[in-house]
Amino acid sequence: MNEETETAREPKAEPEDLALRARPRPVTRINRRVLVGVIGLGCLLLAGLVIVALDPPTWKPKDARPELVTGTRKPTADGLDRLPSSYEGVPTPVVRPSAPVLTTVPQLQSPDPAVEAERAEKARLMRLEIEARASQPFFRLQTRTAPPPSAAAGTLSAATPPASATDLAALTSAATERLRAQIDGAVPTVDATDQNRKLAFLRVGPDKEIYNPHGTQKPVSPYQLLAGAIIPASLVTGLNADLPGFVIAQVTEHVYDTVTGRHLLVPQGSRLIGRYDSVVAYGQERALVVWQRIIRPDGTSIVIDNLPATDAAGYAGLTDAVDLKTWRLLKGIGLATVLGVGSSLAFGQSSGDSDIIRALRESTGQTTNRAGQRLIERELNVQPTLTVRPGWPLRVIVHKDIILTPVSP
Repeated sequence: MNEETETAREPKAEPEDLALRARPRPVTRINRRVLVGVIGLGCLLLAGLVIVALDPPTWKPKDARPELVTGTRKPTADGLDRLPSSYEGVPTPVVRPSAPVLTTVPQLQSPDPAVEAERAEKARLMRLEIEARASQPFFRLQTRTAPPPSAAAGTLSAATPPASATDLAALTSAATERLRAQIDGAVPTVDATDQNRKLAFLRVGPDKEIYNPHGTQKPVSPYQLLAGAIIPASLVTGLNADLPGFVIAQVTEHVYDTVTGRHLLVPQGSRLIGRYDSVVAYGQERALVVWQRIIRPDGTSIVIDNLPATDAAGYAGLTDAVDLKTWRLLKGIGLATVLGVGSSLAFGQSSGDSDIIRALRESTGQTTNRAGQRLIERELNVQPTLTVRPGWPLRVIVHKDIILTPVSP
């Protein structure tokens, strides 16, 4: 019974496959040969355009002949059309009696003496100016012995013509002006190894004047600060040398007169008004500060002549913090180096390079080198920044006598 029931049952269907029923769209692939051919054709077309642009052809028809320039095409003036075409139409000129010939020869005018004298003076001044420009402004010392005065005078008189006092004065003034201009314009360089200069220094004799020409000066007032007095103070405002500006300081101790030391002239708390120099050279670490006015607590003030500021030890200028812009300089050097290395790697040298590649490599290298040099020069031209904090102690040195009215402490 059981066997019959098992045979009577239908067999089980097989499970469905997990394969995708819809086929995906096939990927369109480009033939490599076609791609290489298109790229090659584009390169050939680009090369042909470059060649045509560099050397454009000139198109001329085969039967074209050079056109000769004819006279009919030239524009003619309006007056030429009214002239006769041949000599037959030219009217015969009428001969007129000639004018009587002068038998007397005109006399030439004599030159004006004043004009000739002025012209000669201008020529002489011009000659003196040329000689002054050609002459050397500095005299070179010679180690040989000088000739006797008589021989030197005879040689000079025989070699040079006599000159008037006016000529010598003009020549001397021109040479003096030329010498002053050269001294003011540039400082002459001195060779430290010049032996003639050392010998000349040894030959210089002592000064004949043994007395000081200046006499003793009596004090005008008992209330004065003599030269050499020191005013202690400290900064109220800070100092930054990037820009020019003013600075304020405050006196920290009483300052009495120099002679007796009993009269109070600059009390503690007085204000000093000054200014500082913002032009800083490379390697400079001190700021130049000068004081121009003193304001006392009672309201009285006096103008002073640029008294210099020093530090507590007496050294000229003030120094606190110095920013040499080293990091900016290192960044400029690094950027210039990266640009140079990048250009060298981008256009590597090869024996089979064409002229265009070599020209591009050289041009890029030169441009990169110039750009790097400009960057480094720009960073070197940036001056250091000097900074002095408020409260920095300083000293003011008096180099001229100052007369002040005493104040009560």
